[in-house]
Amino acid sequence: MKLLSPEFGGTIACIHETRRQSIVETKTVPINERLVIGSLLAAAAGGFDAFTYLLHGGVFAGLQTGNLILLGAHLGQGQFNLVWRFVVPILAFVVGTMIARLIQHQVKRYKRPLLQQQMILVWELVLIITVAILSPSLPDIPVSALISMAAAAQLQEFRKLKGGPFTSLMMTGNLRTVAEGLYDGIFHHSQPALQKAADIATIIVSFVIGAGAMGFTVLHLGHFAILLPGVLLAIIWTIFWRNSKMLGD
Repeated sequence: MKLLSPEFGGTIACIHETRRQSIVETKTVPINERLVIGSLLAAAAGGFDAFTYLLHGGVFAGLQTGNLILLGAHLGQGQFNLVWRFVVPILAFVVGTMIARLIQHQVKRYKRPLLQQQMILVWELVLIITVAILSPSLPDIPVSALISMAAAAQLQEFRKLKGGPFTSLMMTGNLRTVAEGLYDGIFHHSQPALQKAADIATIIVSFVIGAGAMGFTVLHLGHFAILLPGVLLAIIWTIFWRNSKMLGD
């Protein structure tokens, strides 16, 4: 008796092969491109956006497309007094990218594999701690600008997941990648496509968890909730530091 159709059987085989491939990749992928790092970065990014949206003027720290949409919508309605609320984080994101680029150029000459990533994380942590200290007394606009600079630095430095393109800040493209990977994995039995879909889906879930955790933490800690993504970034920095020590770097 035929229990499984060829298509279903092929899909099951594809899933088993994907799990095997994931184990192999964990041993060969650079630590800064591994899924656990990408997930922590995505959770931090979700926290950034939730923090500025909930507490500082309904703007986004990383999702600048959202800020551009809100900017255009308010301009269209003639609400010119609200323009700077969205313009400032957009400009801060640009400046933050340029500062991150400067750090990259300065650190690259030392030729130490993880030093560049560690320095970017330190820069993000400096901005986060500054916000935690000053946020209760600062207006919304400078706070959103500082967090936008942190988000920009993260996007500038961390752009690969297992050798492929990746963003921890914007999930629209990631949703498309998941859908494409599921289609290719299920209907064309592509193990790499199914694995990629699973990885990117993990990133999306992590982003949502980070935003949700921030929403919960804001209720109890208020402005100090920004330290939550800071803890996640500190964990990443510690992982990189331990890895460097193991490699004798």
